[in-house]
Amino acid sequence: MCMDYKVSCECGKYTASFSFRDNIMPAEVVNRLYCPECASGISFDPSRMIIDNGWIIEYDMDVARFASRVLPVKEITPEFLFDQGYCTWRGMYPTDYMDSLHERQKIMELSKIDPKRYLEELKSWGIKRMSRLKAEGWRKASSETPYG
Repeated sequence: MCMDYKVSCECGKYTASFSFRDNIMPAEVVNRLYCPECASGISFDPSRMIIDNGWIIEYDMDVARFASRVLPVKEITPEFLFDQGYCTWRGMYPTDYMDSLHERQKIMELSKIDPKRYLEELKSWGIKRMSRLKAEGWRKASSETPYG
């Protein structure tokens, strides 16, 4: 089970939805979120931040280390938190959860009138979408990790 949590970026213009694998990390592990607009003025620190296509997540690594005591790993890094799903986007990018829902709703209409075409469209949509997201540079679309 994964818990969903929304965070506004520092400038307040955007909201991102986060997922926490197995509810091991508390929501407080996200210290700050920067969209590409508000990220331009900060100094990137790889020991507590991860960058994904211009978005920066700043983790509270003290909280992460404390919560990770139940995990069989020695070192907790921002990459580990994000790529292994312990504190990552809900979906492939910050607003993916809602965006993909809206995109799928259009295809869902076909399920009632042409089930075969519906399955073909859904498969095609998924393949094209992942190719597009990978080309756009989203970390999880390019990742080979189980939660990426």
